[in-house]
Amino acid sequence: MKIVSIDDNENNLMLIEALCLDVGLEVKSFLDPLDGLMYCLQNPVDMIIIDYMMPNLNGLEFIKEYRNANSEVPIIMVTAAGSDEDIHAQAFEAGANDFLSKPINATLFKARVFNLLNLYEKKMLLKDRAKHLESEVKAATQELIEREYETLQLLGKVSEYKDPETASHISRVAHYSKMLARGCGLDEKEQELIFYASPFHDIGKVGIPDAILLKPGKLDEEEFAIMKTHTTIGYEMLKDSKSKFLQCGAKIAISHHEKYDGSGYPKGLSKDEISIYGRITAVADVFDALTSTRPYKKA
Repeated sequence: MKIVSIDDNENNLMLIEALCLDVGLEVKSFLDPLDGLMYCLQNPVDMIIIDYMMPNLNGLEFIKEYRNANSEVPIIMVTAAGSDEDIHAQAFEAGANDFLSKPINATLFKARVFNLLNLYEKKMLLKDRAKHLESEVKAATQELIEREYETLQLLGKVSEYKDPETASHISRVAHYSKMLARGCGLDEKEQELIFYASPFHDIGKVGIPDAILLKPGKLDEEEFAIMKTHTTIGYEMLKDSKSKFLQCGAKIAISHHEKYDGSGYPKGLSKDEISIYGRITAVADVFDALTSTRPYKKA
């Protein structure tokens, strides 16, 4: 435990050093309170013992300055016997933890120093334990987040098993959507949200018959009506999830075929009625469709 002793009287400093060394405590002494203050502000210390009456910077002024930077290190102020009680009150208000009167009594000095040091040590141990627990919680939380991401990626691949060409399409749409979200000024959390949610835009296709889903030619009117239900199927699959990613995926599933002019489906929404996540994913989805070869068209 490192103790700093500050007094403009060298004899007083020597006495405190002797008392501390007698019980195995390390002491660094300063005759100039300004030097002592600079040292305490720049180095870790466990206790400060400071005289009240000193030139340049008295004990009260020292405590006020130091407490601006550190509110935990215990401070003992040394005052003349019979000092004004108002000084003690001001010192307590400034942040002093205890007092010693001159001439210093060795037994009283050791008792008060050890009591304060023990309390400080326990306080620091509790603080370190709290930091350790906080670190463990953060690590556990990060592991849960990573597991959720992994699960989302696996779920996002469900529709691949119905349509082999969907796999790379899903991956591209996720990256395009994140880029567009960033370009639209959405924050990093929302960019991450749409990155993991946009792959669910076509998850409702698991409910579409293969004969329609994999038809190499253009769909007739009845077939197209069935194909359009993949938006509501996907929404129904995801809407009741507690996951924010799947909830966002539900919004995207039901809105990514809406159009800004209101001519889309399934609800014919227009402009800002359409979720921003649905609008972004729609652009990414169409862009990828136009630049990709499909069974019924060239890129």
